[in-house]
Amino acid sequence: MNITVTVNGQPYTRDVEPRLLLVHFLRDDLDLTGTHWGCDTSNCGACVVWLDEVPVKSCTVLAVMASGKEVRTVEGLERDGELDPVQKGFSECHGLQCGFCTPGMLMTSRWLLDHRPDPTEAEIREAVSGQICRCTGYENIVRSVRWAAEHPAEPAEQSEEVTS
Repeated sequence: MNITVTVNGQPYTRDVEPRLLLVHFLRDDLDLTGTHWGCDTSNCGACVVWLDEVPVKSCTVLAVMASGKEVRTVEGLERDGELDPVQKGFSECHGLQCGFCTPGMLMTSRWLLDHRPDPTEAEIREAVSGQICRCTGYENIVRSVRWAAEHPAEPAEQSEEVTS
């Protein structure tokens, strides 16, 4: 099937098998390997991406289901060479260890902060509850998201008009 998907702002048109999972389309067809593939059963959450601004586990979504839609991957968090506050928070607060769950955690955390800029610890834990981290015990993940909430991105500077 021929599909067109916009990923991180860039449109892509490809001919794919109808059974191709979105996670494999991103990794194998588009070479966007930041999205990790862990379980194919929606248990681990390492493959979370946004589909039309909603977090989904891309191992349970067919690529053809994304046709005509917007996909945002972990590669799309960084803007103009600047890491997203969530990425900075995970670095500052050691929210990652092996890094396998990190892309999904980052995408879910960014979505949470976009919808609840000052989440409680309980809200953060609830948001990431659909993802498995086998290394951290979640303490540093929660700290990382709190750090990002306390250090939001600077708004893009307004360009000043020059009048003659």
